[in-house]
Amino acid sequence: MLIAAPILHIALVSTVLLAPQDIRYPEARRIDHFDEYHGERVHDPYRWLEDDARESAEVRGWIEAQNEITFGYLSAIPERQRIASRLTELWNYEKINSYSKTGGRYVFSRNDGLQNQDVIYIVDRLGDEAHVLFDPNTWTTDGTKALSGMALSDDGRFAAYGIAEAGSDWQTWKVRDIASGEDLPDEIRWVKFSGADWTPDGKGFFYSRYATPGEGEAAMLNVNKFQKLYYHRVGTNQAQDVLVYKRDDEPDWFFDGEVSDDGRWLIISVGKGTDDNNRIFYKDLAEPLGLPIELIDNFDAAYNFIDAEGSTFYFKTTLNAPRGRVIAIDLGAPGRGDETTIEIIPQSEHVLQSANLIGNLLALNYLEDAKTAVRMHALDGRHIRDVELPYAIGSAGGFGGKRTDTETFYSFSSFAVPPSIYRYDMITGQSDLMFRAKIDFNPDDYITKQVKYRSKDGTTVPMFITHKKGVKLDGNNPTLLYAYGGFNISLTPGFSITRLAWMEMGGVFAQPNLRGGGEYGEEWHKAGTKMHKQNVFDDFIAAAEWLINNDYTQPEKLAIQGGSNGGLLIGACMAQRPDLYGACLPAVGVMDMLRFHKFTIGWAWIDDYGSSDDPEEFKALRAYSPYHNLTPGSSYPATLITTADHDDRVVPGHSFKFAAQLQYAQAGDEPVLIRIETRAGHGAGKPTAKRIEEAADQWAFLVHELGMKVE
Repeated sequence: MLIAAPILHIALVSTVLLAPQDIRYPEARRIDHFDEYHGERVHDPYRWLEDDARESAEVRGWIEAQNEITFGYLSAIPERQRIASRLTELWNYEKINSYSKTGGRYVFSRNDGLQNQDVIYIVDRLGDEAHVLFDPNTWTTDGTKALSGMALSDDGRFAAYGIAEAGSDWQTWKVRDIASGEDLPDEIRWVKFSGADWTPDGKGFFYSRYATPGEGEAAMLNVNKFQKLYYHRVGTNQAQDVLVYKRDDEPDWFFDGEVSDDGRWLIISVGKGTDDNNRIFYKDLAEPLGLPIELIDNFDAAYNFIDAEGSTFYFKTTLNAPRGRVIAIDLGAPGRGDETTIEIIPQSEHVLQSANLIGNLLALNYLEDAKTAVRMHALDGRHIRDVELPYAIGSAGGFGGKRTDTETFYSFSSFAVPPSIYRYDMITGQSDLMFRAKIDFNPDDYITKQVKYRSKDGTTVPMFITHKKGVKLDGNNPTLLYAYGGFNISLTPGFSITRLAWMEMGGVFAQPNLRGGGEYGEEWHKAGTKMHKQNVFDDFIAAAEWLINNDYTQPEKLAIQGGSNGGLLIGACMAQRPDLYGACLPAVGVMDMLRFHKFTIGWAWIDDYGSSDDPEEFKALRAYSPYHNLTPGSSYPATLITTADHDDRVVPGHSFKFAAQLQYAQAGDEPVLIRIETRAGHGAGKPTAKRIEEAADQWAFLVHELGMKVE
């Protein structure tokens, strides 16, 4: 039984506990650096904050000074410790975050509550005692080494696994003998944006990597180009790995190697940037000396390989179907158009997110107004059945496995529905609950609904709203508005302990599905990219206005939050409408839109953002770039910026420069703070302890700045 134990309650107060106007921000040297873009000179006064803190004493000193002020301010908030304690209590529950059958065995991740990293277990048969396969908590004392990927060989003998340190995208891969639990000498370095896929004989696997950085090169900041696909044979040195495919004439191409279930074909998916459109090459593994052959030879659509039956390949594609469909291509008559492909599942009114072939059935995961629906179809396209999910509003994921499997596993959660793991029988269609998280709250105390509102140009945008039952629509509710809006990524209803704590305190949580995301297909995505990016900000601003106009909240009680591309969203919207919000939480954001492509993998984002190298795209970028649109003498909302010193995806210089400029521009009394995590990156693999501390700081900041009291 789930027992509610609400400890925190929000009440409005007028007393100012701290005096932000008395903050003395660290001195940030302004320089007369200008760049010229297509005849326009653009000032970049904090260019020096792009330097790597490990090499620059000035940057390191600025970071230390900022953290001293920020952590001093946050620790002085009286409610902060009680919030941290409650977050810790809520977080301390058993979690099983994934469950699958692979290599003939069952593998799942488990966390007993407050472990910094999930532990990976393996078991031969359901119901037997499981054994630890990987425990990343033993790799470091502070939990900053994380498991970044894992692949079991088909014979169940070996597990290839990746390790990421301090949140970096760089990974080191190793090989473990599953029976003994010992690692082999194999070590593969300079892997980024790659998994591993074994050949059926279990002798080796395919993976992608970049060249070893030269002496004096900064691996954290350097642009990542010229990825190559390799084959590693177990028991050999990385220097002996076989180069499978490279393109010296295409520095921007990514390669992902996947072996078909029957072990005959290597499918090479070729990506370029972050756009989902890709090329497909293939290689017959029965012919070791054969070269990869082009099947799809341009980037006209997205092709996600499902599986092969003989010489027929099945794909989920957006070819002539922006919301997705399933097609088959026979290698005897390769082609890209409808006249040379067989349509298996036509495009529907809803977005096809994923397709897997399990037990000779296609498991199709759809988004219906950003909510999950799963349907089973035969290989000839016949509809067999729908999967009965436990709630109407929620997200289901999983449904992995091989064609010969008769069972699969999936998870389900929603905003106020804790994660559950189900076993699904592919023959009978029955779902059996295997695990349900037991958390110190009552889901029946909360309500979730979906509303629709109109954006500036009249476009209808959906938004989820969730909160405790009994909330009065009197305009006085503290409300958190969270969104992303980019890169074809869909925000669906999902469970979060931090959001539960926010709602437990009486807060309202709202999540709009902005253009730029993937909730309604490729057309919805493209409507929020490049020259149309302002649509994303307009959608978000309209969501804030809807919440205010419908008496959920008021500007003084409205907080906005987003990370990465969502951090850009928050930065742009607070620059455009600072009057609309009471507090802002931009995290690891892309804040300098004129230079993002100069670092690590930033060049790949040109697909969504455009580039300042293009005259017309420069104008659009310059018009909303957060760093360049903060106006000195303006009053901005209370802001807590978060980033990390090891973020090698959105390098921390973005947030550093934005913070320095915002502190310089701020004419109001509201605080502008930046919280810089150490030994952490963009977010993946962050230890539980660090996640709790960061969330406690953010919620304490909102409690204080929105004029709330925790009792």
